[in-house]
Amino acid sequence: MRLLAAIGLGAAASVLGWISARGIFRGPLFARQNYRAATVPVGAGVILAIAVLAADAFLVVVDSVGHRHRADAGSLLVVTVAVLGFCLLGLLDDLAAVGDDRGFSGHLRALVQGRLTTGGLKLLGGGVLALIVTGMARADGVGALLVDGLLVALAANLGNLFDRSPGRTIKVGAIAMAGLLLVASAADRVQLTGVALVLGAALGLLLFDLREELMLGDAGSNVVGATAGLAVVLSCGLPVRVAALVIVLALNAASERVSFSRVIDSVGLLRFLDRLGRRSR
Repeated sequence: MRLLAAIGLGAAASVLGWISARGIFRGPLFARQNYRAATVPVGAGVILAIAVLAADAFLVVVDSVGHRHRADAGSLLVVTVAVLGFCLLGLLDDLAAVGDDRGFSGHLRALVQGRLTTGGLKLLGGGVLALIVTGMARADGVGALLVDGLLVALAANLGNLFDRSPGRTIKVGAIAMAGLLLVASAADRVQLTGVALVLGAALGLLLFDLREELMLGDAGSNVVGATAGLAVVLSCGLPVRVAALVIVLALNAASERVSFSRVIDSVGLLRFLDRLGRRSR
């Protein structure tokens, strides 16, 4: 029941947040062309992060008024730190990215040449942040810490890789997070309140995303991806986390040579789900 309430709370916070703040995003600083060459404000994932923060604060107040012991307080803090950190790194890349360096290989080449791109800073900062939040979440030894840190960092980057069409990252992230909420044991679900808040906040922005009123940008897509990865860390044993790491690692590597959009368009069911609710070209 608490998870459903958290999803609803996150959704309400992000809807109200975007309706209240969308005027801020009408300036030229945020203007970008999307896949249809339409001008859409980027970086709206900031609203997602603010909504999670506001919903988190609301839960703290409610629990304090009721004098309830919050068994999920630690995991909620972990998710909040991850959301704010990945949002900040993503927003920097949204607003200050320069040059043509793209992907892991492009940013690594730039680093070898002595240039730190915004994408490279996001990768390095995201890696450090992932180690911090997974270390806060679990204390399973150095090997497990590296597995969990890589999983969260690569999942964050994967969220960005899916952000090529309206609503796609939210749909993929929502399926992943909702699936984990459903299959987690009762004991593990206690640790997933923060994940439920992010899921709700992302779903609250989905309709606006599909209507091309906003783009999550790296500020939002990295948050969605990182939270999905963190959900695995919080709710699954080490074998499952290792398997999840292998999958996200393979997808990140494949993205260097394969277009996810082309694959999705070539599979009927994936194409239908991807285009569901989106404007026709």
